[in-house]
Amino acid sequence: MPDPTPEEMASGDPFGECRKQIDKNYKTTALVLQGGGALGSYQAGVYQVLNEAKIDIDWVAGISIGAINAAIIAGNPPERRVERLQSFWNRVTSGINWPHIPDGDDIRAAYNQVASMAVMAFGVPGFFQPRLPTPHFHPAGSTAALSYYDTTALKHTLEDLVDFDYLNNGPVRLSVGAVNVRSGNFAYFDTADRKIGPEHIMASGALPPGFPPVEIEGELYWDGGLVSNTPLSYIIDSGKYDRTLVFQVDLFSARGPRPRNLQDISEREKDIRFSSRTRLNTNMFRRIQEARQAVSKLLDSLPDELRESPEAKRLKSFGLKASVNVFHLIYRRKLYDQAFKDYEFSRNTMVDHWKTGASTMRRTLRHTDWFDPPDPEVGFVTHDVDREAED
Repeated sequence: MPDPTPEEMASGDPFGECRKQIDKNYKTTALVLQGGGALGSYQAGVYQVLNEAKIDIDWVAGISIGAINAAIIAGNPPERRVERLQSFWNRVTSGINWPHIPDGDDIRAAYNQVASMAVMAFGVPGFFQPRLPTPHFHPAGSTAALSYYDTTALKHTLEDLVDFDYLNNGPVRLSVGAVNVRSGNFAYFDTADRKIGPEHIMASGALPPGFPPVEIEGELYWDGGLVSNTPLSYIIDSGKYDRTLVFQVDLFSARGPRPRNLQDISEREKDIRFSSRTRLNTNMFRRIQEARQAVSKLLDSLPDELRESPEAKRLKSFGLKASVNVFHLIYRRKLYDQAFKDYEFSRNTMVDHWKTGASTMRRTLRHTDWFDPPDPEVGFVTHDVDREAED
């Protein structure tokens, strides 16, 4: 792993080599943000370092809390993005800030559990609050009868922190995923083909039965995590992935320890359910790319009379080559984490997650060799600092 060059050290720019590699080897740099509630400040820490490194993001896609972070990034100029992310996370964690927590994972877990119970009882500032009276006392079919919490505060927060004119006309493409309540089909709201407003971001994070569905053009939508919590496949399936660099930031890990009690089982089940098997998806895409490479080589070897056959022409569209490099960053659970970690909005934990995300991104960017393009025989590669690097 090469150290920064003397020129970079002297200029105070340790990430200069990374940017050179990106400019040289890639046409598109994408940031992909998984859903995960309170864990989302980890993604903000990741983006802070990308911003410090002056790595330009062309496309950001998100689900649920990832959609909120994505909207703040796409909806502000680069010099204001980190400040606006900090404003959001300070706002939603302003309700609980322990002045001092004694050492010990068990003690920290107890404090966090109290914080999560406070969230359930009182909601989160700038995000959601309990419905009073409860939904059982509202008329069937009304919005108030469809959720335990009211998310009106989130709409005001988004309007305050996101410049939607900039978001829809700026340099960063935004895609957020949601689920159509009536059809059950997954849907993406994408600035490439429509204007996006606060309602689209809220729809992506409308996890039932906690949050109400959001109506858009006569249809109701729920949290995209109900179908897929990771937007990576959307970017890959778009077909615009040649020479693409992806920073994939997951908040739930498919891998985890063996459960020891019912609390562990609840947390492990949630991790598996919302991890969306990113590693499985990347392995599948690798196999597809290998098949595409084989088809392309086979077509090149055909005689002219077969190359113009209808079958060969159909295969030609499948044989499109790609070059995709995925940097996979995954939040790794702390010893004090439990099943409530995605709705534990204390300031202390937010700061911990943010610092962890920033640290992971800095460690990742130190591996400048990872920015080399993938082997052309495969066209696809993934890197994970926690699995591959020896720091």
